[in-house]
Amino acid sequence: MTRFPEGFLWGGATAANQLEGGFHEGNKGLNIADVLPGGKERLKILATPGFDFEIHENKYTYPNHEAIDFYHRYKEDIALFAEMGFKTFRLSIAWTRIFPNGDELEPNEEGLAFYDRVLDELHKYGIEPLVTISHYEMPVYLVENYGGWRSREVVTFFERYARTILTRYKDKVKYWLTFNEINSGLHMPIMGLGFAIQKEEDKYQPTFQAYHHQFVASALAVKACHEIIPDAQIGCMLIYAPTYSYDCNPENVMNALQESRFFNNFCGDVQVRGEYPAFIKRYFKEHNINLEIQPGDLELLKQHPVDFISFSYYMSRTDKKVKSPEEQGEGNIIGGVKNPFLKASEWGWEIDPIGLRVSLNELYDRYRKPLFIVENGLGAKDVVEADGSINDDYRIQYLRDHIEQMAEAIEDGVELMGYTPWGCIDLVSASTGEMSKRYGFIYVDKHDDGSGTLERSRKKSFYWYKNVIATNGEEL
Repeated sequence: MTRFPEGFLWGGATAANQLEGGFHEGNKGLNIADVLPGGKERLKILATPGFDFEIHENKYTYPNHEAIDFYHRYKEDIALFAEMGFKTFRLSIAWTRIFPNGDELEPNEEGLAFYDRVLDELHKYGIEPLVTISHYEMPVYLVENYGGWRSREVVTFFERYARTILTRYKDKVKYWLTFNEINSGLHMPIMGLGFAIQKEEDKYQPTFQAYHHQFVASALAVKACHEIIPDAQIGCMLIYAPTYSYDCNPENVMNALQESRFFNNFCGDVQVRGEYPAFIKRYFKEHNINLEIQPGDLELLKQHPVDFISFSYYMSRTDKKVKSPEEQGEGNIIGGVKNPFLKASEWGWEIDPIGLRVSLNELYDRYRKPLFIVENGLGAKDVVEADGSINDDYRIQYLRDHIEQMAEAIEDGVELMGYTPWGCIDLVSASTGEMSKRYGFIYVDKHDDGSGTLERSRKKSFYWYKNVIATNGEEL
């Protein structure tokens, strides 16, 4: 008996907007990531009222425009993935490569042909593609002219896009995801939902109406996938962070439960169970939220749940009902207070391998469907030594500790399909636009100021992960 099942899908994960580049090539249109400037304030800048990309284009740098040039170097990169022994590679398709504005009636053939080439290259090495349909790449045109996911019309546009790529790649892709980190819209509406919240009192109605439209769109994508590719599997994708109570004060315990259900379970319940959970209905009532639900919507959600649950895991969250500014966990993007038992990364993200085991058990206990960890990893500054080597033992230790907890969860009875660490090749950070926040097994010579040769080199973790895959996780 091995700790990981036969056929376990070891691989790596990326997103089109963070590695492709070629932002204007092949008749591609602008998406949200294309107008995100570099720097730690990028999300705040994009959400500023009146922000106009054309006016500010010369004021900021835009690292996603070139990214790491996967658009031209995909063969080289896929060969490196194959050298590591990848069984699967998670990538996303850029909506605006297929429909440049998002609302066209006919797709862009150049964009479709590009992904044909990428998928063919993966199959050349026996690597299964795991394709995210929408990964923080909403067309800017739909944001500016329709208000993002607030508009019901966007559901129609998304279904057309999903059906187009499902039909085109039906013989090349059997694992699909609908929306990346769909619950991220609760914290980053500009990325997840395609609009900014200007005032606190504005957020409730438009946020959850947009979510309803995304849920309907996701169910339509699941329906289309099952019709077009009957033997395919399609999942949802969540950010998951188990929520710990700061102490045993019952008020803090109840607060932690409520925070976890709201952030971790709300979107999953709708996409997996096919219905709005009772706790969110109470929330709607208390915040005077009245969703516009069209006839047939609730039946659609119920009839077309996802086949499996995928999720990203980077950190846990510790919370208390009343917290002071001094207690705030500044690096944890989902809030909470500092956990005195955990160390943090250079970017303040608390490192909690056991929290991954907790997450796997919580998700499996709640849904009893297969799970897939499609993002996990350590963002860190790597140093290139004089001989060209990159000794990222800190990354190896981080991944080793998390994989050990995956094995424990499998022993607990969790059904786990695979593991694709985030940023298997260095790419542009989504939250900060930095290249110095590196996750990859493969180093890319590009820096925060845009300089660099874009040459690729293998880190120490490259060889370590290669051995992990070769031994199916037996040698860590």
